[in-house]
Amino acid sequence: MPTEARTLAPPERRIAEVKRVERVGAYDLIVARDPIGPANPQPGQFYMLAAGERWGGGSGERPYLPRAFSFARVRPLPGGQGADLSFLLEDVGPGTRRLGELAVGDSLGLLGPLGAGFTRPDQGRRPLLVAGGIGAAPILCWDDELRADGIEAPVLLGFRSANHAAATALFDGAPDLSTDDGSAGRHALVTEPLRAELEADPRATVYACGPEPMLIAVKFLCEELGVPVQLALEAGMACGYGACFGCVVPTVDGYERVCVDGPVFDGARLVTT
Repeated sequence: MPTEARTLAPPERRIAEVKRVERVGAYDLIVARDPIGPANPQPGQFYMLAAGERWGGGSGERPYLPRAFSFARVRPLPGGQGADLSFLLEDVGPGTRRLGELAVGDSLGLLGPLGAGFTRPDQGRRPLLVAGGIGAAPILCWDDELRADGIEAPVLLGFRSANHAAATALFDGAPDLSTDDGSAGRHALVTEPLRAELEADPRATVYACGPEPMLIAVKFLCEELGVPVQLALEAGMACGYGACFGCVVPTVDGYERVCVDGPVFDGARLVTT
């Protein structure tokens, strides 16, 4: 993304209160009240999260660093400042495990919103939303924003199993569902219905988030069919605001940082091998 698209975070780390915790199949949905942050983060942006008031450490001093999460939904608080933020989590290690153990009333340390999010399609193109696994989070809030503006975009979701596909219920409407094992929806990769959708009507801009192999496949498919695509990348981060250079990716303009130049990139700018 060009430098002017970057969004700088508020300078302070702050404490949000957990208001709701819900099990959604293989995932946890945590809703936290951020009383002083922006009420209108941009879909595709993310927050650095840490369990409790301590920013790092704990038992055995792990995890020391916060974890990066796209927000899944936002509900502004009255008065135009602050919001209830929803985050979709999967237990994949000590950091996400501690976040998943939070209960109502607990503290959630956060910094954000960070990075650059999705941008509207050009005139004459329709949005087409694609998500794989935990990548459903930024696609969910993007779908919410488009619907609020009267735009109902097709939503294509891909999950490993029916347990993971329970997150489909978070979306309004009727998303097109695929699973790797065929236990829910069609037995297919999400790129299969995407190809069919684009071949039927290529006048789209694709918005996608998910695991790297899926995003590479989406990028190549869109290039083959001449369709613009915006990819929200997932990356491990130490800081979230460009200081550590730990999340760089190759682009046609050299290496760029996912946290400040993304996480949403024009797919045509990303270099893959």
